[in-house]
Amino acid sequence: MQRFCTLGFVLGLILMVFGLTYALPIATSLYFDDGMADHFVRGMSLNIGLGSVLAGLTMRFRGDIKTRDGYLLVASFWILMSAAATLPLLWGIPGLSFTDAFFETVSGFTTTGATILIGLDALAPSLNLWRHEMVWIGGLGIIVLAVAILPLLGIGGMQLYKAEIAGPIKDSKITPRITETARLLWLVYAGITLACIASLKMAGMSWFDAICHAFSAMGLGGFSTHDASVGYYDSPAIELVLIVFMLISAMNFALHYQAVHLGSLMPYKQDAEVLPMLALVAFSIWLCSWYIWDNGVYSTFLESLRHVAFNLVSIATDCGFASVDYDKWPPFVPWWMLYLSCITCCTGSTGGGIKMFRTLLLWKQASREMFSILHPRAINPIRIGDMPIPNKIIFAVLAFIFMYFISVVVLTFSLIFSGLDAISALSAILACINNAGPGLNQVGPATNYQSLGDFQTWICSAAMLLGRLEIITLIVLFTPTFWRK
Repeated sequence: MQRFCTLGFVLGLILMVFGLTYALPIATSLYFDDGMADHFVRGMSLNIGLGSVLAGLTMRFRGDIKTRDGYLLVASFWILMSAAATLPLLWGIPGLSFTDAFFETVSGFTTTGATILIGLDALAPSLNLWRHEMVWIGGLGIIVLAVAILPLLGIGGMQLYKAEIAGPIKDSKITPRITETARLLWLVYAGITLACIASLKMAGMSWFDAICHAFSAMGLGGFSTHDASVGYYDSPAIELVLIVFMLISAMNFALHYQAVHLGSLMPYKQDAEVLPMLALVAFSIWLCSWYIWDNGVYSTFLESLRHVAFNLVSIATDCGFASVDYDKWPPFVPWWMLYLSCITCCTGSTGGGIKMFRTLLLWKQASREMFSILHPRAINPIRIGDMPIPNKIIFAVLAFIFMYFISVVVLTFSLIFSGLDAISALSAILACINNAGPGLNQVGPATNYQSLGDFQTWICSAAMLLGRLEIITLIVLFTPTFWRK
């Protein structure tokens, strides 16, 4: 009982903090006079009120949070916040069901960018901003935000950080104190966001669209203020700006801090993931551009290069913007883009998927096994860059990869069982579990997820949560061992 009361106290505090995030859409609503301010004020009041009551009732039970309690708190918080964030959408969009509203908010907080809404061009500005703010908050993690600005927690902040931050190595910190680490990460995140907003404005967007699309680009969420996504602008300059910032967001944010702190690009060069990621993306852009040009999709190679570069980077980095309907391209290209969404993003980025680190580790492990067949007595440790990798991390990565593929298989067959065609089912699950956004066919870039039934929508929502919390964080909650004292 003590354990759950402690979690309730922390959850109450975070609910109160989350209530403050309603301030930005309230200000937006008042500025544009879109009539939604009352909905957001009610939402803020409910979150702060419920959080205060929960924290007050459990205050005397506060204590240390164990590692497994951190997983329970993170999972509970993401589900609860996604449910709480539906209120403005339900009140402000007539006829919207809770299932669809929950899907939209889960998509935002998990930075997936898949949407069930149509008519975004006419949606109230404050509701549009709310969707994008959820992506921005989810980008680096609402739990890290809470730890950064609530040092009064003092009850196992590192456990929350390790449960929330994506990636196979979660013990590395920029500074010895977790609160300082989280604060620095958010400062870097906010600084790059401001640079993105200014760049998009100079490229031709309005201030409102620049803010919304910068939030999406930094969180790699892919929400847009227009049904046609970035294709609405038909602007090479805007596409180029977004390409740059999507690639930045796909890198480890600790590297950005180190680069700024040292005033040097050397951290990127020394990192084991950045150069392989950029090389893979560059090769894929060239290959796919040549392929669709050779197949006569576009009349010139430069036109092919423009459209492939933007859409491939968007899907590979798990952002989800679209400028054209790439579902109509020869199948090799969109499927290759979905494959890249599984492996491209770096550890410590705002992207999803398996991550480049795990991909490199699996490649080296496979090479070591083949080497061991020929030289069974040789000692051949695995290194990523200059860093030796302990066997416990290798085993953890192998377990993650197994759970990842099992999750894809089970969820895909669940959608097929429900009546969805195989291409739509597989691409939807890959897009959701990698937090990439649009899939193919029925859920392709020219459509969205609105055509899915309620059961299918809940399956996709589960896939997004699994992907954002790196699968094991959620699955471990369903094991008997987790609930034993």
